[in-house]
Amino acid sequence: MMRTIWALVAMTLVSGALAPVARAEGGTLVVTSSNAASNRLLVYDAQGVLLASLPTGGQGGVGGNAGGIATAGGAVAVVNFGSVDVSIFRVQGAGLAFQQMVATQSAPVSVAFGKDHLYMLGTTTVESHRLGAAWVDPDPDGVSELSRGDGSSAQVGILGDQLLVTEKSGAVEQVGLRGGVVSGPATEIEIPPGSDTPLGLVTRGANGYVTIAHSDQIALVKNGAVQAIVATGTNFPSGPGQQAPCWLALVGPYLFSSNSPSHTISRLLATGARIQLDVPEAAHTGGAPTDIAATADRLAVIEANGSGLSHLTQFTYDDDGTLAQVATSAIAGSANGVVLLEY
Repeated sequence: MMRTIWALVAMTLVSGALAPVARAEGGTLVVTSSNAASNRLLVYDAQGVLLASLPTGGQGGVGGNAGGIATAGGAVAVVNFGSVDVSIFRVQGAGLAFQQMVATQSAPVSVAFGKDHLYMLGTTTVESHRLGAAWVDPDPDGVSELSRGDGSSAQVGILGDQLLVTEKSGAVEQVGLRGGVVSGPATEIEIPPGSDTPLGLVTRGANGYVTIAHSDQIALVKNGAVQAIVATGTNFPSGPGQQAPCWLALVGPYLFSSNSPSHTISRLLATGARIQLDVPEAAHTGGAPTDIAATADRLAVIEANGSGLSHLTQFTYDDDGTLAQVATSAIAGSANGVVLLEY
């Protein structure tokens, strides 16, 4: 069936020239970053076709994290770990264009958009930057030191009037927000003894879901405490257990977990104060998943396949959460972060 094609206009950082890139009218854009020494934002369509490769103006090099790219309200933020800054792109007219660079207090690993702030998690700090209609304040209006600050920070998310942060060395912590501004110290949330490697997280309202990767667990965090925890590494009647759930995506009642060493995606049910493993092997991936994102009808996964190669793989899912692979695209092995843009 014929598709209507129109121009996606990409503004380069070096020359400011406009480069037309074809895309289908209506649908989904999938965005990741090369994470290379000269970092680039990579834009794909729903069929897995590369539409644009946009320089961020910064240096990549981040690893072992989640949420290295975030999007909200037509804005896209991407971390530049090596150059200690974050690049901001915006949808403008028929395209995605670079807008500005924002320096961070420590090398950034994860970003998250709030109602009127952009939050940036670095190796030792987390900070807030006020959002305008078409800009991000380059100066933070709040900065807090992480509880451990040992370089193992993994992801930041918004949990009501607080931030939820993970550090892989063993800390799940919360940081207060006052009017959206980072305020007060980071305080650790007690996790079960022996729980190893908090990593990925996703939040909705007052509920936060956190992977305890090397303990094969996913925890529900609420009201400053772990309210429930589910094991994923145990054998179940519907299939074997899955090792090291690392990254999470939440849509409706479904919580999707990408399990790096198992090369699988699990489906859980997350409602209210409950979390339950539903399908341990909801889908298989060609390599080790390294990040995951979802919208109302699509899920995208970055997976490392070894030998310097990775893939961006897309799935659709129906009302009962059944995943069906629809596209896969070979990308650089260092690729990091993934978001989906509806247009």
